[in-house]
Amino acid sequence: MKNFDLTFYKGKKVLVTGHTGFKGSWLCRMLLDLGAEVTGYSLEPPTEPALFTLTELGKQMNSVIGDIRDLDRLMQVFQETRPEIVLHLAAQPIVRESYKNPVYTYETNVMGTVNILECIRQTDTVKSFLNVTTDKVYHNREWEWGYRENDPLDGYDPYSNSKSCSELVTHSYKNSFFADREIAISTARAGNVIGGGDFATDRIVPDCIRAALAGKPIQVRNPHSTRPYQHVLEPLYAYLMIAARQYEDRKYEGYYNVGPGDEDCVTTGELTELFCQTWGEGQTWENHYAGGPHEANFLKLDCSRLRQTFGWKPAWGVRKAIQQTVAWTKSWQAGEDLNQVMTTQIHDFLMTE
Repeated sequence: MKNFDLTFYKGKKVLVTGHTGFKGSWLCRMLLDLGAEVTGYSLEPPTEPALFTLTELGKQMNSVIGDIRDLDRLMQVFQETRPEIVLHLAAQPIVRESYKNPVYTYETNVMGTVNILECIRQTDTVKSFLNVTTDKVYHNREWEWGYRENDPLDGYDPYSNSKSCSELVTHSYKNSFFADREIAISTARAGNVIGGGDFATDRIVPDCIRAALAGKPIQVRNPHSTRPYQHVLEPLYAYLMIAARQYEDRKYEGYYNVGPGDEDCVTTGELTELFCQTWGEGQTWENHYAGGPHEANFLKLDCSRLRQTFGWKPAWGVRKAIQQTVAWTKSWQAGEDLNQVMTTQIHDFLMTE
């Protein structure tokens, strides 16, 4: 069983930005199961189909459709809901999309962070804020050991760089406005996540699922890149733990990497092969590397700080993560109750040593 009791969230007022996305939907499912009073602020679901829509989460919480770039609308939501805890997930999260639309990416990922922090600055109820960024915020030297929280920030592409900027904005607001206030602020830098209900473009596991459902070989554009893959519940549990612990004691605020162990930093080709084995039905994949915009080839996180501070450790390895993703997908195809499927997977995850 996990070392932190998430029943802390029962009755807490929690605002989640980006709640209609893949990670946001899983996070809201967790919070609702824990008895939290959840408000979400986000654009419409970013994909069709979408996990948020399939599970009808909008009927189970206070779902506000709005743009994180709209400060006035966001401020109104803060004034109406008066949250205690804010979890900031809203972002333009796709590297290749950031090359196509860099201005929108910076507006969303940088000014969106400014706006959320400005709302917190002008709200007297917030006690805990967590900004969710990415493992890609670091200046990537393509070396073989994991990046630590004190390594330089300088993401290469517009997505990664905008998230580096989001970290700097958070640091500036923390120093400038919150040093003397009872508001704990942290950022969490997570690796690549996988899990049931991710329908995004340009992500390897959703690409695998689309190909498998269509009965076609999976086309892999960069099979030799190494990433820290983890099930989506791994970082979400860490986010909730960090936000809760710093709510209770500000000594826990700071900057945290959230990623798997070294054994689960695998190449995209290895991950795809594992998917094919788990899916069965003779599923295959093909190498379709053809260059394209720059993306890091090797990326790994050192999560020692999270381990030492909270006694945290990953629960599910990459093989288990793929198994759970395939199980969710086949439940969806079979027309099962997806909220119940998610609740069961969350329970199993929280009960894993």
